[in-house]
Amino acid sequence: MNANQETTIRRRDVDKLDVREREQLLKPYLPPKPPKTTTRPKHQPIRMFLKLQLHFVVFTAIHMLFSVYIRFRQAFHVIVDRIFALLYYHHRAPELIRQDIRGLERLPQHLSVILEMKREERGLAGLEKLLDDVAEISAWCAGAGIPMLSVYERTGALKDHIQPTHQVVSSKLHSYFGRHVPTLQIQAPHIPSFLDGDELGRASSSAGHLSILLLSEGDGRATLVDLTKTLTEMSQRNKLSADDISLDLIDAEISESVMTEPDLLILFGPYVKLQGYPPWQIRLTEIYHSQDNSGVGYQVFLRALYNFAKAQMKFGR
Repeated sequence: MNANQETTIRRRDVDKLDVREREQLLKPYLPPKPPKTTTRPKHQPIRMFLKLQLHFVVFTAIHMLFSVYIRFRQAFHVIVDRIFALLYYHHRAPELIRQDIRGLERLPQHLSVILEMKREERGLAGLEKLLDDVAEISAWCAGAGIPMLSVYERTGALKDHIQPTHQVVSSKLHSYFGRHVPTLQIQAPHIPSFLDGDELGRASSSAGHLSILLLSEGDGRATLVDLTKTLTEMSQRNKLSADDISLDLIDAEISESVMTEPDLLILFGPYVKLQGYPPWQIRLTEIYHSQDNSGVGYQVFLRALYNFAKAQMKFGR
């Protein structure tokens, strides 16, 4: 009897079995039954409602506590600013500015500030306010004996109005110093400088010198990209070897094309927002901002100088 005949006989025997016998025959070959899953009872609507209400109450309480904290903090900073305004105010007198900083051990030789022209203030009125802020800060720097001031404004509105900026700053210096004002130079990267163009009086070198550098967003990352392209092209043309490209070379090129690294950067806003400020030049710069402050003020300028005088500069090897 061959294998095909045996298979045919077995199939006939299976056909004679009933349903229960067939199940018993296949049972050893079936996989084990899955474990019984206990279904969780559905949440009752009342429990879900109470849970949501509890979450809402906790969220509201946290929000109220944080709001109260913010209000108290803002009120505290307003009171501190008023006290500083009473104790320290320049009254447009360089002698009082020098008296306010007389106890400081050191001053920045290069001070930088970030100013912002808000959207609701754009136009002629916004430009006039921006120029007035630059003039006030320039007068404070001249009174404190800081020789270099760089002003960053993201849109480049100041760079487009160098001559009006010089006139406004010069007029402000005259209101502080009288007829014997420091020599003034205003410049911007890749733009000719404007030196002593005022007609209100004669600048005196004995009263000091103030250099103002105007910066915009184009002087930041775009400058690094252009320098990278230039060095790459010079290397491809065998005018510069790859071994000659170093941090010192990059630092020298950027310092010459844009500016040197400032000692102190002041932000007159409530948050630390650099707004595209040149990143290479602030590696070791002391950055100062005042919480809850929303405008240019002499108190912020003075506190920044005090903070800089107390800061510890730790340079890596």
